[in-house]
Amino acid sequence: MADMWMEADRYKIKGVPDRVKMNQLSNLLHDALTSTEHVEKCAIVDRKDGEIRASSPGFTLPKDQILHLQESFKKCSMIRKEGLLFTDKNYRCIRADKNSIYAKSDNDGLIVTRANTLMIIATYTEKMYPSVCVEAVEKLTDYFREKGR
Repeated sequence: MADMWMEADRYKIKGVPDRVKMNQLSNLLHDALTSTEHVEKCAIVDRKDGEIRASSPGFTLPKDQILHLQESFKKCSMIRKEGLLFTDKNYRCIRADKNSIYAKSDNDGLIVTRANTLMIIATYTEKMYPSVCVEAVEKLTDYFREKGR
């Protein structure tokens, strides 16, 4: 596991082409999240420009959806009361604070966390354990916080 985290440090090296950096972030997403089999889809987003830096296969989000998630962190009390709209589904908020938002729809769940410069978005289905998804996403977010990302 430690090798996986050390491997992720390479994407910070200046002069490395963006495609290599994105591949390393994609590998990190797979190793830390989707390989748990309790994360359905996930993405790493740059908080500054709202661009997706890496995502699981087939997980695309429109820019307005990403911006909506970023703004949600500023409206935690409202999100806790009213819920959150994500990919045309209403999610009821389970937790919302300055660093994490956990939300649940009928059969699906959403975890959104933010580090210094990155935001992680992950979903899970009813056949997955939400606690495993949360733990994996929070550990990856902690890793990025430690690295100043």
